[in-house]
Amino acid sequence: MGLLIKNGEIITASSRFVADIWCEDEKVTRIDKNLGAPAGAQVIDATGKYVFPGFIDPHTHIYLPFMGTYGKDDYESGTIAALCGGTTTIFDLAIMARDGEPQDALDLWHSKAEGIACCDYSFHMGVTRWDEDLADKLEKIAQSGVKSFKIFLGYKGALGVEDDELFNILKLAKKLNVLVTAHCENAAMIEQRQKELLAEGKTGPEWHEPSRPELVEVAGTRHFCDMAELTGARIYVVHLSCEGALRAAMEAKLRGVNVTIETLLVYLLLDKTYAERPNFEGAKYVMSPPLRDKRNQDILWAGIKNRLISTLGTDHAPFDTQQKKMGKDNFAQIPNGIPSVEDRVRLFYTQGVASGRVDLHTFVDLCSTQVAKTFGLFPRKGTVQVGADADLVVYDPAYRGTISASTHHMNIDYSAFEGREVIGRCDAVSVRGKVQVIDGEFVGKKGHGKFLAR
Repeated sequence: MGLLIKNGEIITASSRFVADIWCEDEKVTRIDKNLGAPAGAQVIDATGKYVFPGFIDPHTHIYLPFMGTYGKDDYESGTIAALCGGTTTIFDLAIMARDGEPQDALDLWHSKAEGIACCDYSFHMGVTRWDEDLADKLEKIAQSGVKSFKIFLGYKGALGVEDDELFNILKLAKKLNVLVTAHCENAAMIEQRQKELLAEGKTGPEWHEPSRPELVEVAGTRHFCDMAELTGARIYVVHLSCEGALRAAMEAKLRGVNVTIETLLVYLLLDKTYAERPNFEGAKYVMSPPLRDKRNQDILWAGIKNRLISTLGTDHAPFDTQQKKMGKDNFAQIPNGIPSVEDRVRLFYTQGVASGRVDLHTFVDLCSTQVAKTFGLFPRKGTVQVGADADLVVYDPAYRGTISASTHHMNIDYSAFEGREVIGRCDAVSVRGKVQVIDGEFVGKKGHGKFLAR
């Protein structure tokens, strides 16, 4: 039938203007003033509101087996939450077991999402080991449209890779023109530090951050960049949390390393004191790398404003309060993760744009455009222009609300941002021209989401 969005102020990474947008056959087909609607078309009046390109989360874990349990969201609840928060595309992680096969893992993640996801999605292929037989298998996966690998430099003995494996994965990625993303920590440092603290009887969630201090992340980031310099691979540092790691990546960039940096919403708004809350409340805020000293927040905001940091993700990993209690006597056994896929856009708008820290163009660039460009989806995604997918967010900046677990759509029994006021709301959200959200609530078609081959 077609979709017409009228009178909104269209905001992209580089322009802003008031116009109407006509969408047909899943695409934006016309942008102009005073467009009329054919009979049967759906019309949304966006007067006084912004129209953004659909936001893209580069880092989620919707289906998540981890530390002996599973994340509480599935591709229905997780993508409905994403959509209500303005995110129309997610990048999830398909993780091969250390003794498993990559295609088996990718097939499993496809089976969890296909016909269920409500927004569009793609995958990073988690590579947890190296052997010579893996090269052809990973090449086939890249040819299928999964053009990014994810490796871990933490989680020794489980997901983490050794240096010889890292070198060979990077060499293959260079050959295949695949981007390698990495969780950057030093696994040996973590292992020894955890042993020391636990031996001293320091078992609570407040000791998680001291077991993985900033220098551990700095060492991992520097090491990843050095290996990329040696191999010539394109790399992407996920969930960067602190000044030292940012400096290490910037030093590498000055040497010519092709490195892109992602940070997370939680690092901008929360600090390590949250994980120090009494009565095991701090466990809700345990993730890796950990929440850091508050002094890092101004550095990260400056890195965003000056575009040293290219993208903003969530690392959405939903474990409820009962699951967090798995680590009641040992902080190293607390399932890692802070759920936030629904909160990223509104909170970043509130704390970034409305507070004057960043402008609207930086907001769109960070949360949509640069993700699309980095991962091979631009200009199909990440902007508002003729020919792009009709992924659009009508955002009402006059709305005022409060974040609460009682009203969010994530399948989790707490909110890391409980009681925080937000400015604005995603009034209407479309995915390829199909309106999935109206007045901030999901009203659309379940299973509408498609896998995006890149």
